[in-house]
Amino acid sequence: QVQLVESGGGLVQAGESLRLSCVASGIIFSINTMGWYRQAPGKQRELVATITGPGRKNYADSVKGRFTISRDNAKNTVYLQMNSLKPEDTAVYYCSAQPILQPRPEYWGQGTQVTVSS
Repeated sequence: QVQLVESGGGLVQAGESLRLSCVASGIIFSINTMGWYRQAPGKQRELVATITGPGRKNYADSVKGRFTISRDNAKNTVYLQMNSLKPEDTAVYYCSAQPILQPRPEYWGQGTQVTVSS
């Protein structure tokens, strides 16, 4: 059974930082592309960042230079360091796992709320 469990969300003020973590189980973590997506109220879920098994990273333009995705394959964990947070970053953040050769994420976490006040 695949499980992705996020943690680290919360309420912060604009300009502050948060670090999200996602621990995966039930998958061969090192060969999955791991990702973070977010969904704000009334909006569609959108890509935030992804990282492949070898470590290639991809970011949404809106978070480039502020957010950093990383992974620790020994701990089956992916992280999202979020700096200089803005109110528009407020959303539920979801961890995803995309098995190798699959075109899109196959597994999702339950989500963690990030709220940034102005």
